[in-house]
Amino acid sequence: MSEADKRRPIRSFVRREGRMTPAQARALEELWPRFGLTPGDDLLDFSAAFGRRAPVVLEVGFGNGNVLAALAAQQPQNNYLGIEVHRPGVGHLLRRLHGESLANVRVLCVDAKEVLARNIPDASLAAVYLLFPDPWPKQRHHKRRLVQPEFIELVRRKLKLGGVLHLATDWQDYAEHMQAVLGASSGFAPAPAGLRPDTKYAARGRRLGHVVRDLVYVRVI
Repeated sequence: MSEADKRRPIRSFVRREGRMTPAQARALEELWPRFGLTPGDDLLDFSAAFGRRAPVVLEVGFGNGNVLAALAAQQPQNNYLGIEVHRPGVGHLLRRLHGESLANVRVLCVDAKEVLARNIPDASLAAVYLLFPDPWPKQRHHKRRLVQPEFIELVRRKLKLGGVLHLATDWQDYAEHMQAVLGASSGFAPAPAGLRPDTKYAARGRRLGHVVRDLVYVRVI
């Protein structure tokens, strides 16, 4: 392994662009100026980004955006921020936001860890959703899992006191890993699982006979 490889940060994702439809590509070109954020090195000003002051809820890795759009429609009193590196999924969400006239969503197409560290103000988020992140099931790939102590500490800093972290997975060993990481953090306490919109990953997990686990925690310090 070269010195450059040793210094390269471990990614929790692989960019798989897949097939982007013409409609998704058109949405990225035409709707990104309305819904997309490109913050650079500055902290985000949520009031300016959304055009109002309201609780901000973040979804990390929103996939095709259906959960994010459903939450935004169900709870219009909140502002919703979504992070996703899969551009076809971003295009899919932008089309839905436009079609349903959902004005309370903004989108980032960047690495979640980087934007949390650099652009999200401390104690600014009311809730964070991390639903069905890549489980990286092979033992040698476990280091790529997003839920690690340093990431959870980063999320803790960005949540307000009393803010909620909602995790979900259909992989038992990842659920146990999540519980171990959160259990070792003095900054979170378990909370009852709340309701959330269903996802295609949850449905697929159930078809495969997996048990879907929702793990909810509250920032306490």
